[in-house]
Amino acid sequence: MPRRKVRSVETAVEQRRGRKLLQYAGTTAGVAALSAVLHEWGQPFDTVNIALVYLFPVLFSAVYWGLVPSFYAAAAGMLAFDYFFVPPLHSFSVADLRYLLSFAVYLAVAALTATLAARLKQQVKLSKEREAHTAALYALSRQMTAVGEIKALLDNIARQVSETVGAQIAIYLPGGRSELARTAWSPGDHAFGQGESAMVIAKWVLEHGRMAGRGTGTLGEFPGLFVPLRTEERTYGVIAVRADGETLSADTRRLLEAFGGLAATAIARVKLSEEAKLAQLTAESERIRTALLDSVSHELRTPLATIIGSATGLIEGDEVFSPADRLELLGTIRDGALRMNRLVTNLLGMVKLESGMLALRRDWVDAEDMIGVVLAQVKGFVGRRRIDVRIQEPAPYFPGDEVLLEQVLVNIVSNAIKYSPDGSDIVIAVRQSGSWVRISVADNGTGIADADRERIFDKFYRGSRTSGTTGTGLGLAICKGIVEAHGGTITAAPRAERGTLVTVALPAGDPEMPEGWQRQEEEV
Repeated sequence: MPRRKVRSVETAVEQRRGRKLLQYAGTTAGVAALSAVLHEWGQPFDTVNIALVYLFPVLFSAVYWGLVPSFYAAAAGMLAFDYFFVPPLHSFSVADLRYLLSFAVYLAVAALTATLAARLKQQVKLSKEREAHTAALYALSRQMTAVGEIKALLDNIARQVSETVGAQIAIYLPGGRSELARTAWSPGDHAFGQGESAMVIAKWVLEHGRMAGRGTGTLGEFPGLFVPLRTEERTYGVIAVRADGETLSADTRRLLEAFGGLAATAIARVKLSEEAKLAQLTAESERIRTALLDSVSHELRTPLATIIGSATGLIEGDEVFSPADRLELLGTIRDGALRMNRLVTNLLGMVKLESGMLALRRDWVDAEDMIGVVLAQVKGFVGRRRIDVRIQEPAPYFPGDEVLLEQVLVNIVSNAIKYSPDGSDIVIAVRQSGSWVRISVADNGTGIADADRERIFDKFYRGSRTSGTTGTGLGLAICKGIVEAHGGTITAAPRAERGTLVTVALPAGDPEMPEGWQRQEEEV
């Protein structure tokens, strides 16, 4: 590293020396060319006018090369004027001492012209630099407001600062254990800022919140300037700028400080956003956990109490109950167990949907057979309600996971039974329309309020008209997940007269079973 640094400094010095030599050579050539032109065609002009012409090289050198080359142009022009146009000609001696006053006036005017031109050039240069700096700050601020991740934000900052300053950039942020790490860098030399000395300086800057490195009073020998990414409250990180051969200008350092303030503000905004998202996620998780525990405990307690009471009656009062009574108690135990089984099945289904582990065992499904299985599962709690099944002839066949689709229909039909009064009708209809198979369940229950239609399929959400009926709010959410995993849709809407209409639309598939379809598993 030291040898590389020495070579970089020597190269910069040699390049600067070469530029100076070219400037002086150009000035000399310009004065010589002007002298040749004036010597050939300037005889009719007065010597005072000829002297004024020699101010042009002075002005040119001041505007394009700076103050020192312009002073050199003034001296060279005076000597050329004396040699070619002041008697005795082709000699540096002066016959008339009044020309010495002319030389003095010429040099004074040349010096004033060079100074004003050089100052104007410097002001124009500073104005352009400040305009570029302002544009760079504006561009960086716009980019930072559109980025919501720390890594992308730091990459944008490194690229923008590198392009503006024209140097390699490295950005350091504290890690998970408060260890400083080089997090981002500009395209190009990725090795800059990786050494142990760079890490030591970056840690010092992070702890003290002040600049260090090249051009400062702290560790000034290092070939780079380290600037804190700081707001009024804290320091979020450090940005390092490579400066091998020379100290960065005061304007560049102020620009880097402005970049650091903008970057720190953006980092603070992103971190605050991430913390807000984490807090929201934590609150949502807590809400779901509480709702789940409340719903599950209530839904399990009711069938468990029924099962325990019926089982206790059978055990303790075996001689009291008639065979019909015992059969009724056994039916009650079975219904309670089925209710608990549905609850556990729904919970497991929701876990699989949330974790992305739901696997579809695709096969061709006979709609008529599937409806028959669903009716067998719900017949224990239909009560005095009438279920009317209307299946298009011939019965549609469609691809899907029959077990999961049966769970969907069991949940929908169970809701229809639960929210419909005894003696009412429930209609299950199946028909194929084009490339879709539509299965609808219509009841004459309490219906769905308009305010509930958008959220009826959300987890743990229960409609405003279900307060008198127990439930977890998971059934329709699971139905939606399973149906969408099949590439279908599910909707719920109030019926015109009374009740609710739930419609499931599933892709019908091709009439002939594709090869390899049967028992194919697909992760969704």
